Amino acid sequence: MTTTAPAPLQPDAPGAQRYANPYLAGAALGVTLLLSYVTLGAGLGASAAPARVATAALHAIAPAPMENNGYVGGWFSEGSPLTHYLVFMTLGTLLGGLLSAKLARRVGRWSVERGPTATSRNRLVLAVAGGLLVGFASRLAAGCTSGQALSGGALLFTGSWAFMAAMFLGAFLVAPLVRKEWH
Repeated sequence: MTTTAPAPLQPDAPGAQRYANPYLAGAALGVTLLLSYVTLGAGLGASAAPARVATAALHAIAPAPMENNGYVGGWFSEGSPLTHYLVFMTLGTLLGGLLSAKLARRVGRWSVERGPTATSRNRLVLAVAGGLLVGFASRLAAGCTSGQALSGGALLFTGSWAFMAAMFLGAFLVAPLVRKEWH
């Protein structure tokens, strides 16, 4: 039995709007980053929120080991790790993405976006495995692509620019290996 990929919901769905102009979106992201530095004194990031949510969940099960943990223990010094600004920023990002998708009429039936040769199960397993790997690596690097590339790059940190160069090089080297999944 062969499976075929479902017809994409976007941008071909009835009434769906095209994607935003990438140059305008990039400029808006730059303004958001600037406002983050001006108002909060810190940049953007995405990996801290899942780490803090997981830490809070584990703290509910085993508080003493989490509070005494050398890596996350300090997050409890000011109360819950969920009160960190990046947790709220991530919630705002999720809500903003949903609002944007609804306004562009891109929210419809649930589906798994995948290439014609990939099964839904394969796509989900690879997505979860890749997410876990990136999440672990971002904690090792003390920042994700948003924190390293955007925030660190904007401050001209050498390590952030080296990270961006390695990230793009890695993407160009791996792209031919996974391209067949999307054609």
